[in-house]
Amino acid sequence: MRYALRDRIALGVALAAPLAVALILVPFRTGLASTNLALILVVVVVAVSALGSRLAGAVAALSSAVWFDFFLTRPFERFSITDSNDLTTAVLLLAVGLAVSQLAARARRLKVITVTDAGLLARVHDTARLAQSAGSADAVVGLVKGQLTEILRLRDCRFEYGTLLGHPARLEQDGTVVVDREPWDVGRRGWPDGEIELRAAGNGHYRGRFMFRPEPGTVPSRQARLVAVTLADDVGTALDTAGPAPHK
Repeated sequence: MRYALRDRIALGVALAAPLAVALILVPFRTGLASTNLALILVVVVVAVSALGSRLAGAVAALSSAVWFDFFLTRPFERFSITDSNDLTTAVLLLAVGLAVSQLAARARRLKVITVTDAGLLARVHDTARLAQSAGSADAVVGLVKGQLTEILRLRDCRFEYGTLLGHPARLEQDGTVVVDREPWDVGRRGWPDGEIELRAAGNGHYRGRFMFRPEPGTVPSRQARLVAVTLADDVGTALDTAGPAPHK
């Protein structure tokens, strides 16, 4: 599995930060209650979980529990706990740390989804307004080409007016992809090789199609693909309103 640079850094911090903090706390381990020491390590887990992935948060929780046991509970510097209260604290530290990592990851994911939804919705509204205005249909085509390139992370994209040619892979109205009339699992296999077709129709009339090549290794969400279909429909509507397709 490949991890983004940020996630790799977070994993490194998840391993190192609890150890560093535990070492800092060593001079205070006889003067502070074990529960207070554990709470300080929970703060470390929260910080890692907020910045990194769910895995980084879980690693931080495990690392915190291990170094709490080794450095901050009797007998010191041994992986052994003789006091039942310290054992309970260590178990709670691990459990709370794991719970926090899951909650932080979920909150971060929901934030990303919300931001993504707002951005995609803004694109749909902008295109719909332009398509319904008296402006040039070519302006709508140009706008949508740029939007598709960004939303689907395309290497290149062009619009073809008029007649269908060939049988390329096609992005369907429901956001799925079809290759040779067979469903293609984009989520598992990524985009198919070669150019992919996205048709633009208005009021039931075929007006043209976008032909695009995605960047290698990109897998846009189904939500992004559905927005792309909606944008192509706006192009079809604009061209249908403008009249016969130009020769290009």
